[in-house]
Amino acid sequence: MQQLEAREVPLNKVFCGDYDFHIPEYQRPYAWQVEQAGQLLEDLVEAMERGGDEPYFLGSIVLVKSPNAARAEVIDGQQRLTTLTILLAVLRDSTTNPELAKQIDAMLQEQGSLMLDLESKPRLALRARDREFFAEHVQSPGGIKLLEYVKPGNLRTDAQRAIYGNGRALFGTISEWAEDRRLQLTKMLAARTFLVVVTTPDLASAHRIFSVMNSRGLDLSAADIFKARVVGDVAESRRDEYADRWDDAEEALGTDDFADLFLHIRTIVVKERPKKELLKEFEESVLSSYIPGKGAEFVDSVVVPYAEAYGTLRDQNYTSSSGAEEVNRWLKRLDQLDNSDWRAPALWALRNKSDDPEFLNSFFRSLERLAASMLVRRVYATPRASRYIQLLKDLTAGHGLDSPAFELGGDEVKETGDRLRGEIYKVAPVRKYVLLRLDELLSDASGVSYDHPRISVEHVLPQNPKVGSDWMKWFTPAQREFWTHRLGNLVLLNRTKNASAGNYDFDRKKAQYFTAKYGVASFAITTQVLQQKKWTADILEERQEDLVGLLTKEWRLEGGLW
Repeated sequence: MQQLEAREVPLNKVFCGDYDFHIPEYQRPYAWQVEQAGQLLEDLVEAMERGGDEPYFLGSIVLVKSPNAARAEVIDGQQRLTTLTILLAVLRDSTTNPELAKQIDAMLQEQGSLMLDLESKPRLALRARDREFFAEHVQSPGGIKLLEYVKPGNLRTDAQRAIYGNGRALFGTISEWAEDRRLQLTKMLAARTFLVVVTTPDLASAHRIFSVMNSRGLDLSAADIFKARVVGDVAESRRDEYADRWDDAEEALGTDDFADLFLHIRTIVVKERPKKELLKEFEESVLSSYIPGKGAEFVDSVVVPYAEAYGTLRDQNYTSSSGAEEVNRWLKRLDQLDNSDWRAPALWALRNKSDDPEFLNSFFRSLERLAASMLVRRVYATPRASRYIQLLKDLTAGHGLDSPAFELGGDEVKETGDRLRGEIYKVAPVRKYVLLRLDELLSDASGVSYDHPRISVEHVLPQNPKVGSDWMKWFTPAQREFWTHRLGNLVLLNRTKNASAGNYDFDRKKAQYFTAKYGVASFAITTQVLQQKKWTADILEERQEDLVGLLTKEWRLEGGLW
């Protein structure tokens, strides 16, 4: 019989001699970006500032580990363990207290012993291709500061680039803190922050545990519990009728989306970021206003209309005698975003203004502008959610299109423009969204770009042009470095990219890669390139300004009113 163990462990006991963490080679590489690392830090700071002795849980990790051995293969939890290691290294390398630095370092590295002829070694070993970089630039004392001298272009893997970005970002924030604040966070991490550590000596068992823990079962159980509470509150003579209404709403959306709906309803009603698990917070902050006595009203005024609004949002099938087509175009655009935080205010609008397509058109235009700016600026989860929550508060207070939450401040406008002019290709969720919006504007036919089953972003000037190619003649090394990843050098394809074709000289690339034969002619942003005889820095500069100008006008980044 396999020995399964699950227990709550404080971080000072996670990063100690009891565990020798190894990331198996078959695991995906470390992938958290600055947004996730920044979110982790902000969540920890919020918990720290609440004070008290309340434990703070960071979730669970699943390990293959024998009871009497320290070696532990990480099946689930690599992202958290790696990011926590980076955070601890930042605290170690930014403190001015040598004793504190030594104690933090003991969490990051098994201390060696001259007497036993043992060398020190890191407590977390990444995959082989990233292990040395991580040990040198994170786990070794002073390693975080060495990141300043690393050239990002020389990094070999995406994992190393993520480590570099997160290390620099966290150090940039925490090094500005007062020493007392750094000490406070270190104490909280060591003693008040917990992981649920699940261990089993069997790999197959670990994977089964991982699958169960990551299923959607808890969300569905919560919806079932809500149904029992609400329908049970309805008068017995109408209970079956309201059970059917609930079931019809769930069937129309499907179980996953119906479960997701309650997260958005919670946000709309509570107008705060989640502080507790959905099951508990929904009961306390939403259902308590309706139960006992108003279960039928909750179904009629909340569940059914918001389920209908969710279906409209998801399927982009708003109907009206006029203006419906444009509303659905906005919904299509918003659906391309890499987050769902915008959905709560969108659902509010569809629920409360469904009979006013003129309002909805203006509302979603403003919402898309705000959402696009935050996407381009890579505003991470907490401030992004807070902005939408403020919008919900404004809407409830009677503000509509004049909500202050819609407005972009001067710094926000400037940063949006600066990011659009920067190396936008390097940010995958941004580049595709921006290119699709530009293609719409250039083609003057809203929505056309969303019909392709596969869409990719390609460079015109290749990332790695061949020696002796026209690209090497037309561009200096400095020009190639500057222009390669910027908006003016990017196009859309509705096919999988071909690495070898991507390096063709310009004429051949136009003839054999960017032509109707290969299915790209419908992209206006791509057919623009076919009209050029050469592709030079001057052409790129002009195209860059034209494209940024289109977005500046569309998203009103130079002030003025629509």
